[in-house]
Amino acid sequence: MNANNRVLVYGATGHTGRFVVDELLRRGLTPVVAGRSAERLAAVPSRHAALERRVVGVDDADLLRRAVAGVGAVVNCAGPFLDTALPLARAAVEVGAHYLDVTAEQPVVQALYRDLDGPARAAGVAVVPAMAFYGGLADLLVTAALDGGSRADEVDVAIGLDRWWPTAGTRITGERNTATRLVIRGGALTALESPAPSGTWSYPSPLGDRAVVQLPFSEVITIARHLDVGELRSYLDTTSLGDLRDGATPAPTPTDERGRSAQRFVVDVVVRQGATTRRATATGRDIYAVSAPIVVEGAARLLDGRFRGPGAVAPGEAFDAADVLATLGREADVITVR
Repeated sequence: MNANNRVLVYGATGHTGRFVVDELLRRGLTPVVAGRSAERLAAVPSRHAALERRVVGVDDADLLRRAVAGVGAVVNCAGPFLDTALPLARAAVEVGAHYLDVTAEQPVVQALYRDLDGPARAAGVAVVPAMAFYGGLADLLVTAALDGGSRADEVDVAIGLDRWWPTAGTRITGERNTATRLVIRGGALTALESPAPSGTWSYPSPLGDRAVVQLPFSEVITIARHLDVGELRSYLDTTSLGDLRDGATPAPTPTDERGRSAQRFVVDVVVRQGATTRRATATGRDIYAVSAPIVVEGAARLLDGRFRGPGAVAPGEAFDAADVLATLGREADVITVR
């Protein structure tokens, strides 16, 4: 158990970072706000003005280690994670702090698993990338649907958004993330077909039937990390993909007291084992805002010892997936899981 309840949030002034800081405060943890820009850190919202601030880039390993010292966990919200994840996670591991992030980028998760599993185990800490809407939520749903099992013949993940209002960070990450996307075929990670297969998915309410295309995110890498899956297909509805690709689509606009947009989402997973098929679904509001309770739930469990051991691990490998989902589901208007 780590008695240190201080959590450094890197990228704390960004869109998702502000939600994470608010959620840490709500949970009684102590955020330390950090990032690359002194100007942006000086202009934090008034509700965050009393928090400790640390300005540091990711290109100087010594400075970065000093910046993350004295905290129990680091939450990285600063994309593109191709730039920030490995340096920040390495620094966290070297000072004995847990690391989590909210990346949707497959190569980032692969690099963290490859480079930091051994060092994290030696340091007695966990590195948990993609503990967020993209990656972690589907991983937790699939793990919970298996109900203690680790093998599935087929897994389908269908992510649907009624609209996608992308942040500036999402757009920058998309421009940088040009790696070939991976799915699972024949029990192994392999390149997505080109052109990507498409079809129709019948989402539960509020979305209904929607055109979809295979567009895998970090959930493929996290699921492959700890589950034996024969085939994994990951879909996104084409309406929200069109919003993302349209340069005129505006950024999210707050519509409630918590700063969330009006966007609604559904993450629908179907898991087949022989003749048995199980379905698990999460619905909620605002993909950026919902990443905050997901990653903070992970941080809280790492800090109080409710995780399965050190290393670079997937969300469903690190935590009791069904219990995490139940906890999130008990929070009013965070997610509904069924």
